Amino acid sequence: MLKAEKNALIFKKGNETLRIEPWGKDSLRIRSTLNPKFLDDDRGLTEPIDHGTATVTMPGEKSASGATGATISNGKIKAFISENGVLSFYKGDKLLLREFFRCYDPNATKHSCCTKVIAREFKGIVGGAYKLTVRFEPDDNEKIFGMGQYPIPYLDMKGCSLELAQRNSQVSIPFALSSNGYGFLWNNPAVGQVNFAKNLTEWKAECTQEMDYWITAGDSPAEILEKFTAATGRVPVLTEDYLGFWQCKLRYRTQDEVLTVARKYKELGIHLDVIVIDFFHWPRQGDWCFDKEYWPDPKAMCDELHAMGTKVMVSVWPSVDKKCSHYYEMLDKGYLVRVESGSNQTYDFNGDCLTFDATNSEAREYLWNLCKKNYADYGIDMFWLDNAEPDYSVYDFGNYRYQMGPALECSNIYPKLYSQAFYDGMKAAGHKNFVNLERCAWVGSQKYSQVLWNGDVQSSWECLADSITEGLNMGLAGIPWWTTDIGGFMWGNVNDPAFKELLLRWFEFGVFLPVMRLHGDRDPHDIPPLDKDPERGYGGGYLFTGRDNEIWSYGEEAQKIMTAQIQLREKLKPYIAEVMKEAAENGSPAMRTMFYEFPDDAQCWLLKDQYMFGSEYLVAPVIKLGACERDVYLPKGRWENIHTGDVLEGERTVTVAAPIDRIPVFRKN
Repeated sequence: MLKAEKNALIFKKGNETLRIEPWGKDSLRIRSTLNPKFLDDDRGLTEPIDHGTATVTMPGEKSASGATGATISNGKIKAFISENGVLSFYKGDKLLLREFFRCYDPNATKHSCCTKVIAREFKGIVGGAYKLTVRFEPDDNEKIFGMGQYPIPYLDMKGCSLELAQRNSQVSIPFALSSNGYGFLWNNPAVGQVNFAKNLTEWKAECTQEMDYWITAGDSPAEILEKFTAATGRVPVLTEDYLGFWQCKLRYRTQDEVLTVARKYKELGIHLDVIVIDFFHWPRQGDWCFDKEYWPDPKAMCDELHAMGTKVMVSVWPSVDKKCSHYYEMLDKGYLVRVESGSNQTYDFNGDCLTFDATNSEAREYLWNLCKKNYADYGIDMFWLDNAEPDYSVYDFGNYRYQMGPALECSNIYPKLYSQAFYDGMKAAGHKNFVNLERCAWVGSQKYSQVLWNGDVQSSWECLADSITEGLNMGLAGIPWWTTDIGGFMWGNVNDPAFKELLLRWFEFGVFLPVMRLHGDRDPHDIPPLDKDPERGYGGGYLFTGRDNEIWSYGEEAQKIMTAQIQLREKLKPYIAEVMKEAAENGSPAMRTMFYEFPDDAQCWLLKDQYMFGSEYLVAPVIKLGACERDVYLPKGRWENIHTGDVLEGERTVTVAAPIDRIPVFRKN
């Protein structure tokens, strides 16, 4: 049965109710349920927007293909549903997307109907929820971008199978931007899978109550992303005082170490926008405070750093050691993630831990109040929300349960709510223009003033190359504030000349990222612990640390090159500030695919190792050991090499010199 109802089109057959309604400019939201009514939950579609007015044509009329059914239109997008319930989406007469259906429906498909494969498949599971699969027809010529961040060497996700789950260095943001002129949001935080296969596109949720997705049509990637971020949220303006150099390492163990580093940068005439205090500055995980033996006066430390114009960031983990000062209170109040069976443990790095439950609003408030008292009130400006997936000892999602429900049903939203805990708390405490750093995200996380980075990646050329595609796809998934650990996080040996070369190339790439942050756990691990009582076995003194990771740690020549790169970044800050204003206004990423700026250039849809930084700078990182030149494609126009001043005509590929002290960068002339 098909009927129009309050600006929506409803389809009912058997136990299924399907609802299609306008949801923003040129956009539709589609939900299906086997339950008596829909959930009262907008999930990622949180923003108050003009939903638009639907134009509905009821059965009796035919679609462009001659099929019989009903249509609903909202601006540029139109959905057609056959009398048997098969959906197709159009922009004008152009087919954007059609459900995959292999049962008898002469209106829906000319393919064989004998396999009896349906488009929307609900399989009941114990407890009343469903395992859901939604299928769409493939398009051999389509390219797919976005989807968050996956540690794979692809920008185009067509042909990829992607887990819809959060892990360290994997960020699942299920928004796909198609070269065919549409954007598709799988509006579901359940653990699942998407296959952009040659024979079909298939979205899966392991545990859910209903189907929920959103689709928009646009004439360019920029237009599509503008509509997506209007519906899911945009960043505030990232101000200039965050756009310079951030210093970090694994790990500053005392406040004296932090101040010694900051003072030396000041002596060198290098301004630090941010200095970062990493993990295990606390007594135990879940104490969320400084270990007083090594951090006796954090307020005095913050005061001195603030006098230098440097903001202070401190790491916060969601893990709660059973021996920490807050464990039993949090357990009694229901503020911890639960397990369905087996040992009552979710995390085991340096402690027997459970995890703070970010889906519980009271738990979020509890955590913020502790961090305000023990950090913010001393002058800490920013919070590094690490392990934000959350990290688990074993990613056995079926064994964890949140206040919101089983982890299989909702765990992908965890990092967004973790970020919200600090955003809400800092806003309530009167903080303004603040920024936090987080290792994971979900749909709309950007509106909570968080920078994303790509996790604990290896110090390798492969990871450097992957970082380019990761950052670009994150931008197309609505996250314009993105960065990486310059040099990679692990297995970078300070005594290895090849690593020093990698570090310099990564540093030069870092100049042209939304945030420029030097970080890493440097080998060899031969620094003795500080703890005067090693039997204590906990706190800021007993744990290992990596080698020094400041710009002077790698020799005079490397320091000279990195200093020049920091100076270049300082000169770029006014330009980057304008790019950040654009991100706040319309959702444009700072780090942009070539086709984002040049959608009519077919070559730009194929490029994954160069990009635009804002609308003016073309950046071509060096991603191979020993390389001293590289090929760069210049789109139509005139392009000035910022290092040499040479101006070149575009619409061609050129070979550009890339000595060790610079990478090819061109400014649109």
